[in-house]
Amino acid sequence: MADKRDYYEILELGKGASDEEIKKAYRKLAKKYHPDVNPGDKTAEAKFKEINEAYEVLSDSQKRGRYDQYGHAGTDPNGFGGGGFSDFDFGGIGDIFETFFGGSGFGRSSRSKGGPQKGNDLKYSIEVTFEEAAFGTEKEISLNRMENCPTCSGSGAKPGTTPTTCKHCNGSGQVQYKQNTPFGQFVNVRACDACRGEGKIISDPCNSCSGKGKVRKSTKLKIKIPQGIDDGQTISLRGEGEPGSKGGPRGDLYIGVRVKAHALFTRQGNDVICEMPITFVQAALGCELEVPTLDGKVKYTIPEATQTGTVFRLKGKGVPHLRGNGRGDQYVRVNIEVPKKLNENQKALLREFAEVSEETHEQRKSFFDKMKDALGM
Repeated sequence: MADKRDYYEILELGKGASDEEIKKAYRKLAKKYHPDVNPGDKTAEAKFKEINEAYEVLSDSQKRGRYDQYGHAGTDPNGFGGGGFSDFDFGGIGDIFETFFGGSGFGRSSRSKGGPQKGNDLKYSIEVTFEEAAFGTEKEISLNRMENCPTCSGSGAKPGTTPTTCKHCNGSGQVQYKQNTPFGQFVNVRACDACRGEGKIISDPCNSCSGKGKVRKSTKLKIKIPQGIDDGQTISLRGEGEPGSKGGPRGDLYIGVRVKAHALFTRQGNDVICEMPITFVQAALGCELEVPTLDGKVKYTIPEATQTGTVFRLKGKGVPHLRGNGRGDQYVRVNIEVPKKLNENQKALLREFAEVSEETHEQRKSFFDKMKDALGM
């Protein structure tokens, strides 16, 4: 815990920063240290993770409040409770009181083990192309999940029969028993052994599910990938997880999105970056280029005397915004490509050009003038 940096320091903010300032700082730093912008840079990758961790806490009002009061300990799930006594979870103490008193202590009501329970959440990973992530698409996935048994409709009992109410717990799924403790005699509550906390007993179980009420089944789902989604983001689908128990709701499905690398483009937020080689002649004299974009090729005229590394902006040719209208921009960085193989005629022409163009290379002339002054030559 002591090795962790202050979250405000990570985002280069003061403690009184507004929500908008936090969001703005996060976007700026995430854009700077994003792995796509710094491929193979482990330091940038570590900073990016650190920035995301800080933003996750400071962008949540409750987590931020706990952090401001207790520091990193206030957000640590293994810490002393994460937030003071106002929202302290008495779960651990409550379990001790349940052992002695059959209740939960501190005024917390005992939770029934036999009530409706939500089904399990599921996770799935899907890979999409750069263009599919930019403009959205629909994918069909095959999912193996538990479903209510179609033979018994999830009851677990053989068709034509019904589960009977457990006589030991009268259908509550719980039984009470007295226990002597150093504090006196108390009543404890536990799951009924006869029905295993279900409240019902299946005398004649369903052959298809062996009385479990659920079977594993392969299901096909059509998933909408929204436009503008980025690598590593998650799509949540409510109610597409596994079915609940005792009338409880279904769980949810969480789909992690992975975006394939593109041969020409990299992404920085909603902007697209493209590196494009040009010849020395094109750079010196200017020319009209055919520039690849997500929408196809477009023509762009570069001026004469364009230098290597110059960046041109194509407005509105980036990735559509995930939520809302508009698109990012495309930035084209041109690099002058020096030919590796020249014939004798080409070499002679270049030598002739060099002889008549000595004074036209302003940066080179300036460099050698500075060198003479520095070295006294």
